[in-house]
Amino acid sequence: MTPWEIDPARSAVLVIDMQRDFVEEGRPMEVPAARGAIPGIRAVCDAARSAGAPVIYTQHVLLDEFDVSPLETAYNPKLRQLGMREGTDGVEIVDELAPMPGDVVIAKHRYDAFHNTRLDSVLRSIRGLNGIDTVIITGTLTEVCCESTARSAFMRDYKVALVSDATGALLEGAQKATEAVVATFFGRVLTSAQVINELAAARVG
Repeated sequence: MTPWEIDPARSAVLVIDMQRDFVEEGRPMEVPAARGAIPGIRAVCDAARSAGAPVIYTQHVLLDEFDVSPLETAYNPKLRQLGMREGTDGVEIVDELAPMPGDVVIAKHRYDAFHNTRLDSVLRSIRGLNGIDTVIITGTLTEVCCESTARSAFMRDYKVALVSDATGALLEGAQKATEAVVATFFGRVLTSAQVINELAAARVG
């Protein structure tokens, strides 16, 4: 039994960290599977915009002035010198998914897109007070920033939909593992086609 269905009037799409440094070949934090997620992300975003649901992008940003995410760089030392630097083209959203007028872009410094960002405030006000109660998560890395954000959304009482073919993992087996965890404990795992169908059905209804 489906616990809930997507209502475009109360939903927002999150596009997590689809930046050049993650997506493009040869970049410092390349995630090959992220490139495969682009068609699904684009389809979901287009359907959401058509249904009047907001699309919100995040950008993972590191700084040269100081180590803004010291444990992240401790576990991945190459990030102390390169990758996702403020003011570089590496933080830019890839051209294939470029934000449209009316979309929101939010910078973050931790895996969780809610942590010390304006995301929660945007979600709770962009469609009137507490108008959004569902987040549709796309982007990369599935097992890191997408899963961290999904868990955090759940803790804030948002309904969570993780889009299986619109997210890209790095580690072997991580995509299926995250999907299993989310589906069991934190929300629904849907394909892009299922998301689009629910958005369309709600509009017709």
